[in-house]
Amino acid sequence: MVSSSSVQTTHAGPARRALRTAILAGLALFVSYTALKALGSPWAVDDFPEALAIKAELMPVIFPLHMISGGLALVLVPLALLARRWPRWHKLAGRIAAADVAVAGLTAFPVALIAPVTWGSALGFSAQGAVWLGLLALGIANIRRRRPAAHRAAMLLMAATTSGAVFFRVYLALYAMIGGFRHYELFYAFDAWIAWSLPLLAMAIWLKRSGASPFDPR
Repeated sequence: MVSSSSVQTTHAGPARRALRTAILAGLALFVSYTALKALGSPWAVDDFPEALAIKAELMPVIFPLHMISGGLALVLVPLALLARRWPRWHKLAGRIAAADVAVAGLTAFPVALIAPVTWGSALGFSAQGAVWLGLLALGIANIRRRRPAAHRAAMLLMAATTSGAVFFRVYLALYAMIGGFRHYELFYAFDAWIAWSLPLLAMAIWLKRSGASPFDPR
């Protein structure tokens, strides 16, 4: 005789998989939308708020280069991680993603610091760029020393930092919906820190619990 609990478990399995697939699909669509917005933004300067329009005017090459490379990073970094099962494609995708992240990370500093919206946000974006490049360098060093587990951990942390571009827009939109534009610049500066640091912290905790570390010598 089949117990009711086993029947519930049988039905729960496909339901959980369907829910997980739906969540992942929704995230993928949102990330793709954010990436497309970033890729198209250099040609939509007229739609920019004044603070960003000034940056675009002062940096006619660096600003669009950062926006395009940053948008591509949202796609290239996950693709490189997903290609781990196919070493040849993973290596190619990883090199392309690394080159793109290097460009996006280096251009993040002038974009953040020149005509900043606030100095708090400028420092937040600069810190994100520094962490981004540091994790990229650590990941490259690990793979050259044949430390695949440590390399994977560093790249997952880098991917979490990359996701800050998505969360920044989510938090900003939610604040505009809930709080309007009161203390907008203050929240903008706060958002520039939490958007990338919270997913980075969450990933670091998950890696620690799973026993993985970007500094693992094995």
